Amino acid sequence: MQSKTWVGDCQSCSARESGVFCQLEALAIKKLSHEKVSNSYKRGQALFFQGNPPFGLYCVHSGKIKITKGAAVGKETIVRIAAKGDILGHRSLFSDSPYTASAVALEDAEVCFISKKTIYDLLEQEPKLSLQILYSVSRDMGNAEDKVASIAQRNIRERFAELLLILKKAYGEPSSNGTRLNIRLTREEMASMIGTASESLIRLVSEFREDGIIEQKGKTIFLINDGKLKEYANL
Repeated sequence: MQSKTWVGDCQSCSARESGVFCQLEALAIKKLSHEKVSNSYKRGQALFFQGNPPFGLYCVHSGKIKITKGAAVGKETIVRIAAKGDILGHRSLFSDSPYTASAVALEDAEVCFISKKTIYDLLEQEPKLSLQILYSVSRDMGNAEDKVASIAQRNIRERFAELLLILKKAYGEPSSNGTRLNIRLTREEMASMIGTASESLIRLVSEFREDGIIEQKGKTIFLINDGKLKEYANL
C-alpha cells in the first residue's frame, strides 16, 4: 500500500511551533513549504526501513510513529514513539549512514519529507536550525540513556508503571475515568518498550487492573490511581 500525498502549508502548520523549524524566518519557511513533500500513512505503513540509505528527514504533522530496531530472531524493539512536531531520520542523514531503525505508523498519520539538499540549504541560511536539531538529538540521546538505565536497574513491574507515567505525560487526556491515554499500543508493543515478553505484560496488566491502578475499554487504557502508580514505579 502506497502513502498518499496531501498538501500542507508550513507557515500555518500547527506542528511547527513544537518542532525544529519553529524559529525559521519567513523566506526559509516559504522555501520549506515549497520543497517538502507531504504524505499520509495508514496504520502499519512504513516510512523507512532499517538498513536503507537516508535521502532526507521526516517531520510528523499528525499521528504517531514508532521507531523500531529489528533483531536477528525477528523480534522488534521500540526505541521511541514520535508524534506531532518530531523529526525522524536526522541521525542517519547527518552521519551519512544507513537507517539504524525502521519507522512505522502506529496510527493514521500525516508526515512531511524534506530532502537532504533542502535541509542543508536551510542550515546554511538559518544557523538557529542547527541548534534546534542539536537540541532534538540531545533530547533523544538522553531519553535513550534513561531507558537503558531503567531496564538495567528496575524490575518489570516498576518499568511498566514508569512507562504508563511517561505515556500519561505525553498522551494523557483528562476523562471521567481518570486519565485517558490517547495512544493505542498492542501488548507486544508495550512489552517491547519495557524489555519483557508479551506473556509477562499480560500478567502485569491484569495485576494493575486488580489493584485499581488502571482500567481498560477495548484497547484504551485509563489511569485511575496516580498515587499507587508512582509508588509502583518507585521513582
